[in-house]
Amino acid sequence: MKTVDFDFDLPERLIAQTPLEKRDASKLLVLDRDTGDVRHHLFTDIIDYLEEGDTLVLNDTKVIPARLHGVKEDTKALIEVLMLKEKTNDEWECLVKPAKRVKVGTIINFGDLLKAECILEGSDGLRTFKLIYEGILYEILDVLGEMPLPPYIHTKLEDKDRYQTVYAKNKGSAAAPTAGLHFTKSLLEKIKDKQINIAYITLHVGLGTFRPVSVDDINSHKMHSEFYMMDQKTANLLNETKKRGKRIISVGTTSTRTLETIMNLYNTFKECQGWTDIFIYPGYQFKVIDALITNFHLPKSTLMMLVSAFANRNIILNAYEVAIKEEYRFFSFGDSMLIK
Repeated sequence: MKTVDFDFDLPERLIAQTPLEKRDASKLLVLDRDTGDVRHHLFTDIIDYLEEGDTLVLNDTKVIPARLHGVKEDTKALIEVLMLKEKTNDEWECLVKPAKRVKVGTIINFGDLLKAECILEGSDGLRTFKLIYEGILYEILDVLGEMPLPPYIHTKLEDKDRYQTVYAKNKGSAAAPTAGLHFTKSLLEKIKDKQINIAYITLHVGLGTFRPVSVDDINSHKMHSEFYMMDQKTANLLNETKKRGKRIISVGTTSTRTLETIMNLYNTFKECQGWTDIFIYPGYQFKVIDALITNFHLPKSTLMMLVSAFANRNIILNAYEVAIKEEYRFFSFGDSMLIK
């Protein structure tokens, strides 16, 4: 299967540059993955498609201000660093621009509070740094760092919290799990009042989720690993949901990849943590999820491939064509889709 099979033309005006004033005021396209039937709603209507006993699975990762601007200690050249994941204590894998200027031994200064020494060179602009600082790293990042908005967003984000879900808890992501941005605390309470379960897992979003596919044959694409964890409370709830024949509804591709990873490993849900590089594309047999809440994704991306595996490539592309015609907003700050 070719990467170009997941391409589509999107008018630039439909790429959402800013979040809506109200999170849950976004549009919701409801897609029947068996028939291809499309219906149009507001996101607040999502509750009408959730049934008592269903379990909604949310990714509670929290985005860190992971984009840093520094200078090389020797030449004073400007270097941009995007922190992707902590490999061991204070050793971080990062995406660097321009990477050719950063070799093993290079020291980058980010002001008086933080330095980073390159200890490993990777491919495709990746470098591993040993961070040098005093105090608490995340407090330093709050001072020095910027929210790592995607490159297709050109408008300054006035409120950093709008690139976080309202339930964000565990710090570590380089990008938001954007399907969850539509939920408000009020809507989540209404969902609970309807006797719908809410479960939380964590996947720290990194390069595996948002890196473009650069190969022609998707089988040649290599996903980068991302850290996930599930506690026993969530595991018990998910096992019980399956046992009772109720639905597991995944909020976002990151939640989906975590759930499918764990089931592939253990054939059940259990308290666990680890690294996943699962790549889901058409032909994959889903073992967990019964419905998926997701945003509208970039052409030729691994996320397009995942939703095409859950529904059907032609059904997804047709739904995207309808969404474009109806002027839906696309990507991180855009509108939402329920695939059921």
